[in-house]
Amino acid sequence: MTEALLGIDHSLTGRQWLLTSSDERLAASISQRLGLPELLGRVLAARAIELDAVEAFLNPTLRDSLPDPFHLKDMDKAADRLAAAIAAGETIGIFGDYDVDGATSSALLTRFFRAVGAEVRVHIPDRMLEGYGPNAPALIGLKEKGCGVVVTVDCGITSFEPLAAAKAAGVGVIVVDHHEAEPSLPEALAVVNPNRLDEDSPHGQLAAVGVAFLLIVAVNKRLRESGYYQGRTAPDLMQWLDIVALGTVCDVVPLVGVNRALVTQGLKVMARRANAGIAALADISGVKEKLEAFHLGYMLGPRVNAGGRVGQADLGVRLLSTDDPQEAQILAAQLDGYNKERQEIEAEVLHAAIAQVEALTQDTRPLVIATGDDWHPGVIGIIAGRLKERYSRPACVIAFEGDEGKGSGRSIPGLDLGGAVIAARQAGLLIKGGGHAMAAGFTVKRAKLQEFSDFLADRLHAQMQGPLRALLQVDAALDPAGATLDLVETLAQLGPFGSGNAEPKFALIGARISAPRIVGQGHVACTVTGPNGGRLKAIAFRSADNDLGHALLANDGTPLHLAGTLRIDNWQGRASVQMFIEDAAAIR
Repeated sequence: MTEALLGIDHSLTGRQWLLTSSDERLAASISQRLGLPELLGRVLAARAIELDAVEAFLNPTLRDSLPDPFHLKDMDKAADRLAAAIAAGETIGIFGDYDVDGATSSALLTRFFRAVGAEVRVHIPDRMLEGYGPNAPALIGLKEKGCGVVVTVDCGITSFEPLAAAKAAGVGVIVVDHHEAEPSLPEALAVVNPNRLDEDSPHGQLAAVGVAFLLIVAVNKRLRESGYYQGRTAPDLMQWLDIVALGTVCDVVPLVGVNRALVTQGLKVMARRANAGIAALADISGVKEKLEAFHLGYMLGPRVNAGGRVGQADLGVRLLSTDDPQEAQILAAQLDGYNKERQEIEAEVLHAAIAQVEALTQDTRPLVIATGDDWHPGVIGIIAGRLKERYSRPACVIAFEGDEGKGSGRSIPGLDLGGAVIAARQAGLLIKGGGHAMAAGFTVKRAKLQEFSDFLADRLHAQMQGPLRALLQVDAALDPAGATLDLVETLAQLGPFGSGNAEPKFALIGARISAPRIVGQGHVACTVTGPNGGRLKAIAFRSADNDLGHALLANDGTPLHLAGTLRIDNWQGRASVQMFIEDAAAIR
């Protein structure tokens, strides 16, 4: 049995703290051979980065990481058809999803097609009126607007009936997706998806915007080969990597391999503030420092998402596609307003969902499910994520309107929720449903809810290797005096951080809390000092209503062990270290 770090078997958030294991020999070799600090070597070894791969990990490039787009099945068909459409002057339709991945994918294709001289029509479905995924009326509507071919992005892989109806109406559709597929593929001119069951691509972790980037690389190559660029300038595809980075981070795909390279290079492009929409988002979000993956995931992304959740679905793609700074400012302000509205709705639904889950004290299933009548479907995915974090198990949230409910789920590593949802649809328990390992969406009849719930529980239970236990992996334990600027700047070399490359977590030993207070929307801020000196600001997000926040607010000076991440805080031109507290425990 693994020994708990600092003897903490049950923290304030109910987790056992464990020191992340690593190969000590590998860690020493990395540090000595490459002249890196010992802690950096240890963290790299814990991430299973082999000695000969460290340089590429620390300095990822697209030259080394970007695959040949034509290794994907049907990419040749898609590229040939789109290149022919561009050469013939056809209008190209884009049908995108309403989340950040869909908005960035749609904006990327829009910018590319416009840059090579094509006319574009974009349709983003209204979440309330059309629901998720392609629908026949919208696809046929794009054809009626003059589109010779339509590309679906971040959706379409399981849209069998709508695509069959579109084909019957003479609509040529190319599917560009990354969600889990079924044995059968929809009727389309081409289906480009690294997660097709007959696909042998090693790049199934790409977000849809990553697949869309490979598509424009392929189309660009076909145009070049055909002589299309004789007498005209070919576009620089690298200029749009900022859009690719935003979608990749916000879709929470693992930041490894090609994803890591796309985000690393995209952040460099983003620093130039060339995209008027991204610059406007940063400004209205109050981000004054250099944009990092954290800002994309927690500040810019939620605002882009807000249009599709509670506002106007196409605002995100319009924002990311415009070159007009004034228009960008107006659109960013609209999205910021919708984001505030989303936060208010979310708070109400979350309170009701938590109360419902905690009333089921005897429920030992490997997932939590919360349902409500007339809950706004635009926030259920966020609520599912919050429940997953709170209870450390997969969570589904369903908003019912009458006899039909729209659901969204989020999972934890090791339990494939998307596959379970697809199986439930195939078993006739859902009207529709799909997703990937960590997230899923579905529509269910109220009469089928209990059967669906039991089916999911059984499927997830069969995947478990043992009882679910909430764990917090910590990379190192430090005295608060050791949380220095030098340390944080050294660890920044491991970025960008996100899914698949978690930000290093630290335990601060024997920390004293002073000046605790509630700030923003339920966050708890405080100052942390150590027994041997060291003083830093700290904040625990969304904790005012849970045991962690209560303990910080009620602290009487009794030292605690704290766990969380360390970041540089730039305030009024001065850099200091700030801790983002994820957990705390009493000293034993």
